[in-house]
Amino acid sequence: MITAAQQSDWLLHHLSQSAGNLPGRGLAWLENLRREAARSVAQLPVLNRKQESWRYTSIDSLLQQRFITAGADIGGLENLDISRWMLPGLDAYRLVLVNGRCLPSPASSADLPEGVVLGSLRTALATDPDRLSAWFVRNSGRSDNLFTALNSALINDGALLHVGTDVVLDKPIEILHLHLGHERPLLVQPRNLLVLEPGSGVTLVERAIGADSSAAFHNHLTEIYLSAGASLDHYRLQDENQRSHHLCTLFLSQQEQSRYRGTHLSFGGVWARTDCHALLQQPGGECEINGLYTVGDEQLKDIHLRVHHAAPRCTSRERFKGILHGEGRAVFDGHIIVDRGAQGSDAQLRNDNLMLTRSAEVDTKPQLEIYADDVKCSHGTTVGEVDPAQLFYLRSRGIDKAQALSMLSLGFAAEISNGIRLNALRSYLAQRLARKLGGQTDASGMDSGNV
Repeated sequence: MITAAQQSDWLLHHLSQSAGNLPGRGLAWLENLRREAARSVAQLPVLNRKQESWRYTSIDSLLQQRFITAGADIGGLENLDISRWMLPGLDAYRLVLVNGRCLPSPASSADLPEGVVLGSLRTALATDPDRLSAWFVRNSGRSDNLFTALNSALINDGALLHVGTDVVLDKPIEILHLHLGHERPLLVQPRNLLVLEPGSGVTLVERAIGADSSAAFHNHLTEIYLSAGASLDHYRLQDENQRSHHLCTLFLSQQEQSRYRGTHLSFGGVWARTDCHALLQQPGGECEINGLYTVGDEQLKDIHLRVHHAAPRCTSRERFKGILHGEGRAVFDGHIIVDRGAQGSDAQLRNDNLMLTRSAEVDTKPQLEIYADDVKCSHGTTVGEVDPAQLFYLRSRGIDKAQALSMLSLGFAAEISNGIRLNALRSYLAQRLARKLGGQTDASGMDSGNV
């Protein structure tokens, strides 16, 4: 089990190797934020099984590694051809980050509408630091645990999106987080900031992928601010290689009558965790968070949701589905909180899991914490195997077992995939799932005597 000394030593190692390469020198608010994040280590709880939110997620293998922090120099990558990693058929404005650093804006972003900023956080620290300080200082660096403290202490680069009042984009934005190989395991830490002013609207596609088989730890931290009446459709696709660890921590803050619709898709990595914190701060906010994860041999997928209804008449919907095969392991921890003053809240939380083998494992814990009396809230979870009758029906029509299981899995996932409003992404997801499940599903742990 990880001790406080081990956790502190791991963090101090990565802080010490990166201190000289950070931007924003001379910005008092930024240097103070970094210092406070580093100092918070002594007070932070140890992330071991004694912490309820980390009870089922061991970080032992992660803290046993020493990573090389991605550097500031991207000179050799400025002319990188990224076309092969773009989402086919998607007409979008684009931003590309390689190993956590933004490349110069591609031609597709040259015609952004007036009132929209899409670019590098590092560049904005040099050109518009006062605006950034107003957004960062209000949250004191987001040093909630070991990994958020590390990201805050080493703020370097990331995606910055600012959409002005009443600006509604005519096509999606695609942000590509690309990991390219390194001789030693790489620490990649983008700090992403998305701010939508009143009445604005955006569709955003984020994709985190690996270009090769090199090892890395992706420690993403994203902050999203939706002003009154703003609307964000947010798709996240995590699909790094099998030697990667991936942690995405997302903080969402919603104002009056704002709308967030998020779809989180997780397939890759040996260890992948999503921590999503949504705060409905003012009346009339709508928050919908859906997700789909697949887990196979030697994989862990961990989903943690915390949706906080702090104002009256807000609505939230959370639905996650998991497909497990081999000896894969998944964790789902969903928590909805309704404050005493949040009367008229409407919240629904659900997690469903399909077990393709009995050697797979899932720990699922949906929770409601309600302090108001005029609410409509529900939660539930299911864990089940493939219906033998459905499998028999497909087998009796000449479909082999692997293909039949893949078809049934795709049907199980359809509730999530059919909700994707971008045809290009929906088509890509169907192909990715077919590849992921077609060659890896098996029923060796299931009773196949009737098929």
